Amino acid sequence: MNEIEHFYDEEYEEWERLERHLPEFEVTKRYMDQYIAGSKKVVDIGGGPGRYSIYLAQKGHEVTLVDLSGKHIRQAIEKATEAGVHLDSSIHGDALRLHEYLYKEEQFDIVLLMGPLYHLLREEDRILALKEALRVLKPGGLLFASFISVYAPIHDFAGELYDFGETDHLLHYLDDGSNHKKNKLEFTTAYFSGIEEAEELMKSAGLKELVFAGVENVLCGKEKKLHELPEELKEKWLELAWRLSGDRKLLGMSEHFLYVGEKPVR
Repeated sequence: MNEIEHFYDEEYEEWERLERHLPEFEVTKRYMDQYIAGSKKVVDIGGGPGRYSIYLAQKGHEVTLVDLSGKHIRQAIEKATEAGVHLDSSIHGDALRLHEYLYKEEQFDIVLLMGPLYHLLREEDRILALKEALRVLKPGGLLFASFISVYAPIHDFAGELYDFGETDHLLHYLDDGSNHKKNKLEFTTAYFSGIEEAEELMKSAGLKELVFAGVENVLCGKEKKLHELPEELKEKWLELAWRLSGDRKLLGMSEHFLYVGEKPVR
C-alpha cells in the first residue's frame, strides 16, 4: 500500500470533504450539467468514494469508477445503493496502470480525472496519467480534470489565520508546487499547480480547452459561513461563484481549478 492509498484508507474521510467544501462540489456539478448531455458512458478515474460518479449515475449516465483506495470503492458501492443507482463497474486500481483494468481503447464519451493529477509529484507521472485517460476517451469526447492551486495552502492557513511558521514554508509552493507529508495532521503527498502550468499540460496532450475555472473564487475560505445561510441565500452565493468561476482575474482566489477539454477527432 503506498502513502496516498494509506492516507485515504486510514487517515482521511473524503466523502465528507465535499459536504464541507460546497462551492467546489456545486460549481463542478454545474459544469457537468452544462457539458454532459444525453446518456453518456463515463469513467471516473481517481473518483474517490464516488460523489461525482453517483451524481452522474443519477442523471442516467453509465459510470465506471476507478480509485486507488479500497475504502473508497467500498463506500462508493454502499453510497450508490443508498442513492438507488448502479455503478457499471467499481475498480480498485491505479491511474498510472489503467491499461491493466480498462483494455479497450476509446470506449468512453467522458473521462473524469479529478484527483490523480494533484497526487503525482513527478511530471512524467502526470503526463502518463493523462495519456492513459486519453487512451480510453473517444475522439470528440470530453475530459474533466482537477488541479489544486499553488495558492491553496496559503488560502488554508489564511482562512483561520493560523500560525504557519516561516513565510518560506508557504511561499515555496509558488516555485516548487510539491507537498511532502511530514506528520499525521498534514495533507498527503500532492502537487499544486500554477494556472499556466496546468493549461500547458493539457495543451501538450492535444486537448482543446473549453473551460478553465476557479471553482471556489469569491467563496474560498467561506464554507463554514455558507453552510449557516438559509437555503435560498446559499443558492444565490453558489450561483454567483458559478458565474464568476471562469473570470481569469479571479483564478488565484480558488484552491481548485477545473479544466474541461475536448479530444480532437482524427
